[in-house]
Amino acid sequence: MNDLEDFRAALRQPPEEPFAEPDLARIMAGGTRLRRRRRLLTGTAGVAAAAAVVLVVVFAIQLRQPASAPVAQQPPAPAPAVSTTAGPSAEQPIGDVVGTGIRTPSGELVLYARAVDAPELPGVRFGLVAGFRSGTSLQSVLASNEFRGSDRSFGFHATDGGEVIRDQVIPVFGYFAGPAAKITTTVHGRTVEAHLARWTADPNVVIFWFHPDVVPDATALTPLIAYDADGKRLTK
Repeated sequence: MNDLEDFRAALRQPPEEPFAEPDLARIMAGGTRLRRRRRLLTGTAGVAAAAAVVLVVVFAIQLRQPASAPVAQQPPAPAPAVSTTAGPSAEQPIGDVVGTGIRTPSGELVLYARAVDAPELPGVRFGLVAGFRSGTSLQSVLASNEFRGSDRSFGFHATDGGEVIRDQVIPVFGYFAGPAAKITTTVHGRTVEAHLARWTADPNVVIFWFHPDVVPDATALTPLIAYDADGKRLTK
């Protein structure tokens, strides 16, 4: 057998491993994914390039625009003049001053309402002051006001006193918002009735106090009780 016949015989021999048919679906899918990725990369590059062009154009426009002229600094306006005329004193009462009838070397011990202006207490517009009145002058000694909620909500407010200040016992005092006609407490098992005066600025507010001879200090008090004009209990 010559070389040509050997070559032809080798061609006629079956291959040791059969050839597998190509997976056309897989090849096409891979090509599709490759094309999509290329389109995505191409699009991203295009957006980046476009953004760069926009930035260059905007920067060029800004360079071409003339610089804005400096704004002249205006001199500050003069502050308005404040008048310092003498006004009402800090002890200017709201409504009438209530005399307790208790006389001291500093004058009569009195109670009166005074305005309260505290941003942290939006519902409190007034409080009570215990002080001395001598002639037409007032001198405050102890001030008290509601410290939460509304100053005119139903019930007792600003109860204070029952202590010695400037060698004088300040009576236990406060006010009741509501139609109170009688206010009592109990001291050492005995019922004690308070002195009352309606506030002339608001008749629904009743100012009360206990004489120091009857109620020497606040620790001797039991809970206060308010009654209306018919004797009906207003508080628990």
